[in-house]
Formats: sequence, structure tokens, C-alpha cells
Amino acid sequence: MEDRLENGLITIEMHDYGNFEKVGPLGFDLPTNDEEISTDAGDIILYQGNSFVIYYDKNNWNFTKLGHIDNVSKIDLKNILGSGNVTVTLSKE
Repeated sequence: MEDRLENGLITIEMHDYGNFEKVGPLGFDLPTNDEEISTDAGDIILYQGNSFVIYYDKNNWNFTKLGHIDNVSKIDLKNILGSGNVTVTLSKE
């Protein structure tokens, strides 16, 4: 993904799924390193190599963990993401 970010921003249109995550298509595939994990609020996951997921609650499945959003509570994260669709923009700093 870092190579993609070298060329500019990545914008992802995300929707709510299962009342515990926001998910959206990346528009390209990335290599996976799936392992069974238990997610928590703030976890950022790659699902099936082509979906970007932000968790605001718990789930268990085989995923590739990309990172974690620090210093935000489960309640605050759910409020930030809202109940509808959300647009997320990734950039390289």
C-alpha cells in the first residue's frame, strides 16, 4: 500500500457491516498475511486482500492486521464513524 500512497491519496467509500465495522473496497489487491485474530475497537484490517476495514467493536476471524487507531474509545470511534456511509482518505506522511 505504501507504493500506492507514493502516487497520492487513497480514498475509500465505506459502509457499515454487522454493527461492528466499516468496510470498503480498496480498488486493488494487496498481499495478505491472514491469521485468526480477535479484533477490538480501532483495529484496521485488510480483508480478502482488497477490502479496508475499521473496527469499532469486537469480531473474530482470519484477517491481515494493518494497524490500530490509538487514543480513541470504542464509543468515541463509533460516534466519529457514524451510523451511515463514510469516506476515508489515506495519505503518507
